[in-house]
Amino acid sequence: MRSILHVDFDSFFASCEQHFNPNLRGKPIGITAENGRNCVIAASREAKAAGIKSPNTTWEAKRICPEIEFVKADFERYIEITKKLLQIANRYSPIVELFSLDEVFIDLTPVLHLYHATHPRGADRAKRGSPPASDSADRGGERRRIEAIQNIVQDFKRQLQNEIGSTITVSMGLSYNKLLAKLATNLNKPDGFAIIDNSNKNKILSQVRLTDIMGIGERYKRRLNLLGIFNFRDLQEYPMHLLKKEFGNVASQHLKAISMGIDDSPVVFYTEEIETKSVGRNYCLPHNEYDKDKILKTIYELCEEIAIKLRRLKMKGRTIGLFLHGNRSEGERKTIPRYTSSGKEIFEICLRFYKKWNLEYVRQVSVWVGNLIDEQYSTPSMFESPKKEIITKLVDQINDRFGHHTIRNGYLVDGPKLLTRPNGYLADRWQRREIQDL
Repeated sequence: MRSILHVDFDSFFASCEQHFNPNLRGKPIGITAENGRNCVIAASREAKAAGIKSPNTTWEAKRICPEIEFVKADFERYIEITKKLLQIANRYSPIVELFSLDEVFIDLTPVLHLYHATHPRGADRAKRGSPPASDSADRGGERRRIEAIQNIVQDFKRQLQNEIGSTITVSMGLSYNKLLAKLATNLNKPDGFAIIDNSNKNKILSQVRLTDIMGIGERYKRRLNLLGIFNFRDLQEYPMHLLKKEFGNVASQHLKAISMGIDDSPVVFYTEEIETKSVGRNYCLPHNEYDKDKILKTIYELCEEIAIKLRRLKMKGRTIGLFLHGNRSEGERKTIPRYTSSGKEIFEICLRFYKKWNLEYVRQVSVWVGNLIDEQYSTPSMFESPKKEIITKLVDQINDRFGHHTIRNGYLVDGPKLLTRPNGYLADRWQRREIQDL
């Protein structure tokens, strides 16, 4: 049986701000997006206790909790704390998965027998380099396993406090797969620890909400509710052939597996190469934007960001998509004849979409490029000067050395300077590369 430990920071973004600024400790604070839009993306424990949830608008949060203080998110600082978490996690196992900016999975299975040394018989086996006896041969095996895990949890929390401080805490959960380990973490927050095993799995699954499990969001929950499914017992008993009619074969099997607590996914080491299927960027404007020039410059800036990401990954794409949300929502994609990593070429396709839609105003912009290929396999154009690629590489080198936007397209001189920040899930492969040399 596997032993998967899940570690999750408590109220991470807000706790980081309280860690860096002692004046915020003990106070209800709401974290807002860097661009200043009026949405609370995270809240401190004190704010949660007052009834603040994320997402909340800032005016709603102020109405619920008049004394709340708003702080703009600073992901660059948060990732420094994440690096420290990884450093500590790596001391317990070589298999650590960075699931998001504030949580990791640690596979203790191959190393857990080393921690049984606290028991006399375990210590003797550890010296000989042999694992402890199986449960069938040793009735105390499971007890010593749990004791070893509890010792790891206590030691982990102690190291975290010594190296980061007492302001930032973690909750932890253990089970035989990632799905249940993550669920266990949420059973005893904050600063807690819980275990889910075969003895309590069914009871816990019968008590939690559908959205408490990783893999079921609000949209799926609404669709399940329409089928008369309101909890995991309902989902377990619901006929598979009817479930397939609503969700299809693959999703239905996944939902059934979730309802029974089944998850065979491995813990993937955080520096392991992730297959990149598309590169995108989403941006929510601070307010409804009616100025067409500002909208186009925002779109162009996102196209340039995506192009930079593609070049960092040494990839090119030829399917370009744009989604705009404003007085109505519009989205479209187009596959072009040749692969590209040029911001200008990506923008030219997006510009055609925008002119066709004729929106009154825009609040949210999403640009993405898919159908990717390694740049070494793309065929260069016969009609394009190689000087253009040389100049692009030189500009990238200057911006990498002296900072983003040191050199930028002339059209964007007075446009928005959007920075590529680490996102909550560190979805970009180059972001994960940046933290691999810990």
